[in-house]
Amino acid sequence: MNFDVALRSFVALLWLIVIGLVVFAVLRASRGQKSKNLITPTLIIALLALLISVISAGLVFVQPEERGVVISALQPKGYREQALSPGLRWIIPGFERVVTYPISRQTYTMSIASAEGDIEGDDSIFARTSDGQEVLVDASVIYSVDPNEVVDIHIRWQNRYTGDLVRPLARGVIRDAVSQFRIEEVYSTKRIEMTTLIKEEMTKKLDENGLIMNDFVLRNITFSEEYAASVEQKQIAEQQAQQAKFVVEQKKQEAEQARQVAQGRADAAVIQAEGAAEARLIEADAEKKALLLFAEALVDNPELLQYQYINKIAPGVQVMLLPSDSPYILPLNSITSTSTDTTITPSTVITP
Repeated sequence: MNFDVALRSFVALLWLIVIGLVVFAVLRASRGQKSKNLITPTLIIALLALLISVISAGLVFVQPEERGVVISALQPKGYREQALSPGLRWIIPGFERVVTYPISRQTYTMSIASAEGDIEGDDSIFARTSDGQEVLVDASVIYSVDPNEVVDIHIRWQNRYTGDLVRPLARGVIRDAVSQFRIEEVYSTKRIEMTTLIKEEMTKKLDENGLIMNDFVLRNITFSEEYAASVEQKQIAEQQAQQAKFVVEQKKQEAEQARQVAQGRADAAVIQAEGAAEARLIEADAEKKALLLFAEALVDNPELLQYQYINKIAPGVQVMLLPSDSPYILPLNSITSTSTDTTITPSTVITP
């Protein structure tokens, strides 16, 4: 409880006591009883109550979040030039009074929602963009009274600074700012720039009138039904285009994958063919070398050719028929059977 409030309560109690004593004295006098002994205490308490009433009437407690403007009949200008700072302060009762102003932050909201704004109903700001589109803007202005400008605020605005200064300034500045941007810029690319522009202009305007701009909140932007529908259709078209682009990209990837598979198969076939060709070359080279070696061997041993011929003959052949006029091509008299060790003579060969 504040000291001045407690003091006033105490004064009220003293006056109740005085009234009680007076009533009691009157009742005793009406009954023919003596009441002179009550006069002195009643007068003392009444004088004390009067003195404390005068003192309490001159005491003013200013809250920490307030500043007080003293309206004085004793000052040439009708007010004290310095506002009262927080604490228990003294004014001259009957000649001066105090009007307090809050210096804490205050918020003024203008919204399309009836329950959100400071004014019931739709209190959004109607504005038009540079390309002629209509928008409704919801916003909040967070401000405070400059402690050093409280006296000037009282002189110029009294307690009307919220409705007569903050509200019209905010609505006008917002409309001017929106008119500098296209509709697409308002809700997307330059929304932050627009908000900064509004805040800077509001700071300047409020500072000129003794208020401090603490912050500006662009709460919401509502478009006309026609434009909202066109934006929705545009978004749908963009989504469809994006989907189509995705499908095309997917087909490209599938085609590239198929091409890579085919290329892999072709490369494998080439590698296989190259391997077979290289193997054939190696085989041919080996055959060539074998033939050269065989030819060299024939020079020193002509009978090697007959040996190779015999190797080609089936091992079970025991008789050979030759034409009568054909010479013997083999020295059969020198060949023996591996199985019976019997010497084959020319008589064994039958001629027609």
